[in-house]
Amino acid sequence: MPSGLIALLDDVATIAKLAASSLDDVAGAAGKASTKAAGVVIDDTAVTPRYVIGLAPERELPIIGKIAWGSIKNKLLFLLPAALLLTAFAPFLITPLLMIGGAYLAFEATEKILETLLHEHQHEEQLVDAMVDPAELERLQVKGAIRTDLILSAEIMAIALANLEHLTVLQTAFALIVVAVAITFGVYGVVALIVKLDDIGLHLAERSNAGARAVGNMLVHVVPKLLTGLSGIGTAAMLWVGGGILLHGIEELGFETLPHVVHDTATAIAEYFGPLHAIVHWLSSAIASAIVGILIGGIIVVIVRQLTKHPEELIVD
Repeated sequence: MPSGLIALLDDVATIAKLAASSLDDVAGAAGKASTKAAGVVIDDTAVTPRYVIGLAPERELPIIGKIAWGSIKNKLLFLLPAALLLTAFAPFLITPLLMIGGAYLAFEATEKILETLLHEHQHEEQLVDAMVDPAELERLQVKGAIRTDLILSAEIMAIALANLEHLTVLQTAFALIVVAVAITFGVYGVVALIVKLDDIGLHLAERSNAGARAVGNMLVHVVPKLLTGLSGIGTAAMLWVGGGILLHGIEELGFETLPHVVHDTATAIAEYFGPLHAIVHWLSSAIASAIVGILIGGIIVVIVRQLTKHPEELIVD
């Protein structure tokens, strides 16, 4: 799935050629920016399916459509103007804002891990299950998904913006529009397919053809595990993307020791794997970035939990 998304994003160059004044610059920059944001795209794709779990099957695609429309508005009406203002008047703020976003991703991932270990979401899930008004449940799910999308979309646009510094303001605007539309269609197209895989499986399982039935039964059994796995992939992506952004920002700000240690260590490990050098280097760098992410995220989690403790909890402590 991630490779399919990245392949889609690489096609941004073809889309951009239809309308850009400086075709090669804008198309190449948009494609590069989209690929750089692929880690957050994977997380966005992994997070969204949970917002349709528990809702009527016939409402799944309409709900995804509402979320996708909200995502487009997030990117084009709110984030695009903010990005252009930064480019025009305060480009020096891009790296610090990107680092804040990276820290937030690391915090979110670490918080998810902690909540899973402590079973802290059980009560909220019981409240959702107890709701008897499908329309209200749908409204709350869509609202929550669009709010989460705003955070992830901001990070996607910030990553893209950081790779468009050599373009004019007009070219940057066009490239960001291409990135926003391509990523939104890519993410929510994949999400729509994922949430309907179980229905596809049920349909195939009822066919007279033995091969179709076998594929259908396989999908029925695999899809729940796929959704569970996507949650884990999303959390891992948040950690390595967030940590990677922090490492890159630290280097941009002139503190090069830690980023260079990570790079040199990954290079040294990869040298032992011959033809697998590139894969092992990426994996080593991702693991190191995830470690940085979970360390920074853990510090933020501790601070946030201390600041948001209820008075009775403070007394007990």
